[in-house]
Amino acid sequence: MFTGIITDIGEVAKRDGGRFSIRSSYPAGSIGIGASIACDGCCLTVTAVEPLDGGSLFNVDVSNETRSKTTLDSWQRGTRINLERSLAAGDELGGHIVTGHVDGVARIVDVHPDGDSRRLTFEAPEHLALYIAPKGSIALGGTSLTVNEVAGNRFGVNVIPHTLTVTTWGAKTAGQLVNLEVDLFARYVARLLEFRR
Repeated sequence: MFTGIITDIGEVAKRDGGRFSIRSSYPAGSIGIGASIACDGCCLTVTAVEPLDGGSLFNVDVSNETRSKTTLDSWQRGTRINLERSLAAGDELGGHIVTGHVDGVARIVDVHPDGDSRRLTFEAPEHLALYIAPKGSIALGGTSLTVNEVAGNRFGVNVIPHTLTVTTWGAKTAGQLVNLEVDLFARYVARLLEFRR
């Protein structure tokens, strides 16, 4: 379980098919084998870890299913990704409840300045659009964000300067794809309504 509050920007150091080595600033001693780390919003299991100056290098294995449903298959050496450690009991829930189970991929349609912030418009897959509501929560690239407006399968968010600095959002441009996880509660409410029909 995660909150969508990014705690590091990692970098893909090596890729061998579905096995990725990711460089991070997390101390190697703090990462256990089997630990869950959200990598650009996708919950992945650590299979190996080694210390590096200023941090660590950890390995994850990614299934073909996950690669087909996320942006992970486009990752190459040098790709920068948002990282978040799993939530521990007693941690502050600063964003919203994020499972790390990516629902699909959204495309950035437009990026433009909005004061010191940046306003982004996305296009979501049709089957996920009904779970996205104005002022609701959404996880994009693992980041907890608030939906501003929705029109069909398009929706907008604002990214504040702090988030632009401590995540990969400062480098995002129109046309790029990002991992999308809809709000957990919206998913269950929609499922319950199906049974009431």
